[in-house]
Amino acid sequence: MSIAASPAATFPNGFLWGSATAAYQVEGAASEGGRGPSVWDTYSHTPGNVRGGDTGDVACDFYHRYKDDIELMARLGLQAFRFSVAWPRIQPSGRGSANQAGLDFYRSLIEALLRRDIKPVLTLYHWDLPQALEDAGGWPERDTAQRFAEYAQIVAAALGQDCDMWATFNEPQVVTKDGYRIGTKAPGHRDDALASAATHHLLVAHGLALAALRATLPSSARIGITLDIHPVRGVGEDIEGERAISDAEQNRTFLDPLLHGRYPAAARAHMLPPDELIEPGDMELMSAPIDFLGINYYTPRYVKRSDWDDLRLGEEPLAGRPGIVDYKPPDLPRTSMGWLIDPHGLHEALRDVAAESPPGLALYITENGCAAEDYVNAEGEVNDCDRVEFLRQHFAAASRAIADGIPLAGYFVWSLLDNFEWSSGYEKRFGLIFVDYGTQRRIPKRSAAFYSEVIRANAVPLRGADQAS
Repeated sequence: MSIAASPAATFPNGFLWGSATAAYQVEGAASEGGRGPSVWDTYSHTPGNVRGGDTGDVACDFYHRYKDDIELMARLGLQAFRFSVAWPRIQPSGRGSANQAGLDFYRSLIEALLRRDIKPVLTLYHWDLPQALEDAGGWPERDTAQRFAEYAQIVAAALGQDCDMWATFNEPQVVTKDGYRIGTKAPGHRDDALASAATHHLLVAHGLALAALRATLPSSARIGITLDIHPVRGVGEDIEGERAISDAEQNRTFLDPLLHGRYPAAARAHMLPPDELIEPGDMELMSAPIDFLGINYYTPRYVKRSDWDDLRLGEEPLAGRPGIVDYKPPDLPRTSMGWLIDPHGLHEALRDVAAESPPGLALYITENGCAAEDYVNAEGEVNDCDRVEFLRQHFAAASRAIADGIPLAGYFVWSLLDNFEWSSGYEKRFGLIFVDYGTQRRIPKRSAAFYSEVIRANAVPLRGADQAS
């Protein structure tokens, strides 16, 4: 039985299928081609920050192997490839004239993609702030937003003729929360005031960069931003107020300014920028119209009331919120990251965002995937059946969303390659393609073959159909 003979879910003509990576996670060549250090170079080289002392110095060596990797993309039938530009490759100190070698690398990457009819989708920032800008204060300083706009203009002027889909930021919420508030990612600060200032200046940077891109790119270019969205559900009675707080602080601190020009009323005051940071025109700047909104979905969140002195299975206290816990229902399956698996959460996220988006705003799933316990068997294969089933269920949820009238235009699986998974180092594998980090050998997994069939059929098979003959 072929996949086309028994589709469980179909997609409209023109639906865009792709995969995604991020510069620091795959490129390597950390000191080649004039690249300067980023906050992730500093953070990963600081003992105790990353599991096993891993760094992105070599990663997947994509900087040298991108042409071979593009051939793998073409074999899989990928229609698009979402990648990020490393700001330190373009401006090693985060300011000043461009490093031509850095621009040449990304130009060569884009040209190689186009030769194989793969659409380049460019993200300007995926967490790798030049260390020199962090030394000058980083995202808590408004000047960093201006520097980002200048960087965006440089990249657009150099690459805009061959790339027509651009995102300003990837998951800025993670930068503020993990990077500045709780310190589990670069640059590793633990300061509410720094995090709140960074929130505002990232949004200002988006607005400034959006204007710079509009002024520089061809009018046909589409520009957006990518946010991580986690549907928040309350468990038990009298929990709606607490659920709204979690939703505001997890999702709406960035979503509301972008779509509505305001910060969420339900968020606690210390989680938001102080009034003195908000200059006239800022909210209008950050809420200027975009062409698409990227949604990264991995898992929902649950909140409930519980006695902190008697925590139960799946409960974790929420800082600063006595009696409120982050809850993981024990009956829901989890990935090897410990994240809940819930395909309905993807439909929920798309539905909720679409309901408040302006008419004509296209939505893309710019990241979705899972970490799994992958290994190469005696036959040299990686049979990641758990990932196949994860993708099948989430693709089906996306198809249901389209059937419900949600303007979903594409889907990017995270990730193309196993890679440097931030603070987890190389322990966690998200890729469609297995990477042997010692030899840099690539092995397409079973999930890659499954995804290839989905792309070619523009449909999702019934369970087991991809295994049938």
